[in-house]
Amino acid sequence: MTPRERAKSFCSRFGLHVPVLQAPMAGVTAPGLAVAVANAGGMGAYGATLHDPATIRAWATTFRAQSNGAVQLNLWIPDPPPTRDAAKEAAMLEALAQWGPAPKPLGDGPWTQDFEAQCEALLEAAPPVISSIMGLFPAAFVDRMKSRGIAWFACATTPAEARAAEAAGADAIVAHGAEAGGHRGAFDAALAEAQSLGLFALLPQVVDAVSVPVIAAGGIMDGRGMAAALALGANAVQLGTAFLRCPEAELAPAWADAITRATPEDLVLTRAFSGRLGRGIANDWTRKAPSALPYPLQRVATGPMRDQAAKAGDASRMQMWAGQGAPLSRAEPAENLVRRIWAEAEAVLR
Repeated sequence: MTPRERAKSFCSRFGLHVPVLQAPMAGVTAPGLAVAVANAGGMGAYGATLHDPATIRAWATTFRAQSNGAVQLNLWIPDPPPTRDAAKEAAMLEALAQWGPAPKPLGDGPWTQDFEAQCEALLEAAPPVISSIMGLFPAAFVDRMKSRGIAWFACATTPAEARAAEAAGADAIVAHGAEAGGHRGAFDAALAEAQSLGLFALLPQVVDAVSVPVIAAGGIMDGRGMAAALALGANAVQLGTAFLRCPEAELAPAWADAITRATPEDLVLTRAFSGRLGRGIANDWTRKAPSALPYPLQRVATGPMRDQAAKAGDASRMQMWAGQGAPLSRAEPAENLVRRIWAEAEAVLR
């Protein structure tokens, strides 16, 4: 099967006209972006991990009022409970007080949303696709998802993770390269650095490891990258950073401006904001932050600083996720981006 035939088969199976997926970014959840991508023939997305069930239901209702196109709703698989270290936590809170409002003691949690309740909200929303990152959904939830005709796309950062996801019932694998912006999808947070495979090393290994369709993610910004991914065996591509400068993303101006000025050297892997490894634009906080607490303690601790920095447009303390392809990004409507990248890829593949 040729790359174009693989892409066409994927589109036919999952209700797309264009084999382009929006990455489900937890910090970029404006429904208008997903609507624009879906209405252009791609697959929109919603990173729901930070939101409660009511917000998830409301987001799905808003999307469906504006589009009957394809969409994926995504959750992080919860990490094991974090190891506590009272002295390290106190030192982090003391340090953060020099960067913004003094954080409150972290207490005993919960520090994340109720995962089971979020899963119920996703089933109620009944999207065509539910996707996962950081691990695998419980078998009972997968069975309920499949009984409703909902497909499961599982993010994987190694061939071993991809095989585990296929064995657990995933309908497609998102091969998540280390070039990607935001958080790495490693199943084990402690192994994320060691498992930082670049997409074009990871992708053919995942394609060879599984029999289900593979979606390439990480560093793809234009038709050249898309064509290369399809040539290496991908059925479709998933873009995150490429969409950040689209007006529908509603990105904070300071973040968008930082992307326009970013060089490859500025795009670093860090745990300084959340405790989970993620790629973003380096700033004063990423350079000077003490050793991070485990996720989600670091995310909770840095919350007051991040909120204040975002309101003030202070890029020196803001969380500004972006992938290594950021210098190739364009400020254009999402619909234009979806159609342009596929047209460019087709021209290369021809």
